[in-house]
Amino acid sequence: MDTQGIAPFELYAIRYARHGGRKAQDNYMGTVDFHDAESDLDYYVWVARRHSEIYVIDTGFEEQSARERGREILISVKDGLALLGVATETVEHVILTHLHYDHAGTLDQFPKAKFHIQDAESAYATGRCMCHPALRHPFNVEDTVSFVRKLYGGQVEFHRGDAELAPGLTLHLVGGHTMGLQVVRVWTQRGWVVIASDATHLYGNIDRQIPFPIVYNVGDMMEGHKLVRRLADSSQHIIPGHDPQVMRRYPALSPDTAGKVVRLDAAPNHSTE
Repeated sequence: MDTQGIAPFELYAIRYARHGGRKAQDNYMGTVDFHDAESDLDYYVWVARRHSEIYVIDTGFEEQSARERGREILISVKDGLALLGVATETVEHVILTHLHYDHAGTLDQFPKAKFHIQDAESAYATGRCMCHPALRHPFNVEDTVSFVRKLYGGQVEFHRGDAELAPGLTLHLVGGHTMGLQVVRVWTQRGWVVIASDATHLYGNIDRQIPFPIVYNVGDMMEGHKLVRRLADSSQHIIPGHDPQVMRRYPALSPDTAGKVVRLDAAPNHSTE
């Protein structure tokens, strides 16, 4: 894509929750033995901002889901967005990478938003695959019902494959983790950054080419790793969906937001490259 004349987006990751005590088999398919294999998971939402344009990427989960699944909320998504001066009540565009509970809760807090999703993801979350408990488990039925209400309220925009939402911001269907998982490619001051979301939960999944165990289609997940690499300017431009290293690799928005909000449009910290 020709980027001449395209203004760059600011790009941020907001860390709102965590899950500790994970084992290697929770993060990697098969038997693995390497440093960081037993990494905890952090939970993020992301924001792409260019002047008055604001795109929120995923909406996280609330306290009830945290209790039910043994996760720890560090800050509500609403309050996390407020650290960037973003009010959920005024957001006009939300990109849902997929509909798992940790990416598509709190939809009701975005009353004015248009929700962008892949055709395949809606079909997956409300179709025959949900007859299988193993595939259904990462979804929250109440969140799915909220999504359907948004659909019937005229607030959902469907995409089939690649789509440009704005110059410098595109969606790309990868599947794998779910049938309709999409990643977000964002033009920033340091080049093309890809919010990979759960196309790769951890840096180790894509770097070592080992699938995450929660998966709809392993082949699509592995092909998704290749697509993410092609879309990003380098491996330093790939942002995984749940890696705690993101908070260490990138500079905080301010001293007050250390451990809460980092800038993904800035170069990674030299000590972690």
